[in-house]
Amino acid sequence: MSELSNQAKELLNFKPKHEFFVGIDSDGCVFDSMEIKHKECFCPNTIRVWGLQPISKYAREAVEFVNLYSKWRGINRWPALIKVFELLSERPEVIRRGAVIPKGDDIRAFINSGLPLSDAGLKKYMETHSSEELDRALEWTTSVNQTVKEIVRGLKPFPYAKESLQAIHPFTDAFCVSATPADALEREWKDGEIRDYVEMICGQEIGTKEYILRLGSAGKYPSDKKLMIGDAPGDLEAAQAVGALFYPINPGHEEESWEKFYKEGYKRFLEGTYSGEYEKRLIEDFEKLLPEIPPWKR
Repeated sequence: MSELSNQAKELLNFKPKHEFFVGIDSDGCVFDSMEIKHKECFCPNTIRVWGLQPISKYAREAVEFVNLYSKWRGINRWPALIKVFELLSERPEVIRRGAVIPKGDDIRAFINSGLPLSDAGLKKYMETHSSEELDRALEWTTSVNQTVKEIVRGLKPFPYAKESLQAIHPFTDAFCVSATPADALEREWKDGEIRDYVEMICGQEIGTKEYILRLGSAGKYPSDKKLMIGDAPGDLEAAQAVGALFYPINPGHEEESWEKFYKEGYKRFLEGTYSGEYEKRLIEDFEKLLPEIPPWKR
């Protein structure tokens, strides 16, 4: 990412208005959108585009495990797709059926290219690299985005999420930090009537969540005054990579998590009593919810 996009430059050049910074994930964190997006949008297109119809049952289980119920929850769509391929290629039921699972080598090369892992990044990569796999990859990501636009609508924030954003806004520089395309984020935050509570909507076009947090907060806020709110291990890793605190929105317990943040977590953050044992207990409970080993291997 040698050349910053306009949005990345805007984020880098942002001048703090407050002494506190909060990054907030979107899918599965603010909105109950993970299930509908992955089960109704990602999974059907993955089966269709990648020719997984003969093993659709196992493909669906792999897609849902990686994107919803594992430590990979919330990662960018391209590494997630590769993980799905890897799980399927080693599963005995799939092997016995003689199913052809994409190798994903060209997608891996794109992932390692240094370009943004977005549709625009893929198209840029395809200017100098061509293959049937990359053509399918572009069809897949475009189809996913179109299906999301058609199906995912009318979402509202989890209970206590909007109230928390309203509480954050007067005292904290808040940003949406997500691996979702920015146009979908803008639409969803506007429809959810919460767009005005964040300074910027930062999606996959800028880069990884760690990169977004680094551009937005590095050198601008002390570590104990930077917080990332998220529902996935990748959110925790991004926060720790930039020296920020982390507040987990626990999958399956989102409403309780937001209520706890609204009633005590944010207050502790402002008062300087959040880090240490309080944060440690929250993270320990969070990490127990998302395993690495899929259920068919246990």
